[in-house]
Amino acid sequence: MPGFEVIGIEEQQEVNSIFLNGGGVLFRHGFDKLRSNSYKVKEFEYDFGTYIGNTNTLAVSSGTAALRVAIASLNLSPGDEIITQSFTFVATAEAIVESGCIPVFTEINETLNMDPLDLEKRITPKTKAVIVVHMLGTPANLTQIKNICKSNNLYLIEDTAWGCGGEYGEKKLGTVGDIGCFSFDFAKTITTGEGGMVVFHDFDLFKKGAAYHDHGHENNPNLPRWEDSRSSSGFNYRMSELQGAVGKAQLKKLDYIVNCQRENAKKIRKIVQKYDYYVERHTPLDSYGTADAFVFFCKNIKPIEIRKALLQNGISTKILPEATTWHFAQHWSHIIKFDTFTGKPLGESFRKSANLLNSAVSIPISVNQSDNFNQIVENTFESIDRENFN
Repeated sequence: MPGFEVIGIEEQQEVNSIFLNGGGVLFRHGFDKLRSNSYKVKEFEYDFGTYIGNTNTLAVSSGTAALRVAIASLNLSPGDEIITQSFTFVATAEAIVESGCIPVFTEINETLNMDPLDLEKRITPKTKAVIVVHMLGTPANLTQIKNICKSNNLYLIEDTAWGCGGEYGEKKLGTVGDIGCFSFDFAKTITTGEGGMVVFHDFDLFKKGAAYHDHGHENNPNLPRWEDSRSSSGFNYRMSELQGAVGKAQLKKLDYIVNCQRENAKKIRKIVQKYDYYVERHTPLDSYGTADAFVFFCKNIKPIEIRKALLQNGISTKILPEATTWHFAQHWSHIIKFDTFTGKPLGESFRKSANLLNSAVSIPISVNQSDNFNQIVENTFESIDRENFN
């Protein structure tokens, strides 16, 4: 669960400083004489870049906007294909469609992220980019996926909406591919209410993305904004100063949030590992997720039965098994009718993914997770064990 749990006086002070010291300017650009050198969004971008190890950072209005801006920076053509995974939030597909490109979905593997073997099968001459998603905070098999992209001259975008603060080897999630996209909505690891960040490996792509997110403004320092230079179209995906202020305070708490979630996930793992009919979701070697949720696969029992038992004791699950319609491509015929790989209706595809998802349960992990929560989980699993396996 997210950074809203730790919102406090620090966020309030950052917001208040906009009005006390920054002239009440809420727009990220200009009004220099009013704002007394207070630029919260720019400061948030700088701080985030310092934290993540890449200063080509661009704050935007949402995680969905981050994906759209990332795609726009690549100068793709209508009809180009972008491959992503079948298990993700619908926004990943929406951003591809809004760009005029065609979404192609892969199966997932036991990480519940993109299956690299299936990725290779779905590459065509029209494929230009891949969007891999670190679902529920667990890293994908980035080494394999990045090598496939490199061999086929494809851009790699990391949808790191759930992965902010996670690592893959010695790198932060979102910095392994060509572009990393982050979400700061109210259910993410750190939050600005809405908001997102785009991190570019290449400075030229950063400049294109920055212009696109601001109606094409190139923010030429030698020109006033109303006479600014432009060389391409764009849209408005700017972050406001209010979001930037909250982001600055939240970022300072990110490591604390992730560390708490990891420790709390260990406590749930210790409970679930007692029973041999549950298998934990796979995490790639030398990678470290954000522990947004503890996900496991069930053997000889239906996930919905576990959810029912948890709900009876006042605890819910997260996405799995109850909310795949928003997170599984089989259900997205309102966006695209047919699977580009098989030619079949979308709902008939991704059988491997469906089998994995239909056997999975996700227990949400929080920062302020109580001993009472852990005890309820333990009591629930003991009850399930007695009723079904003894």
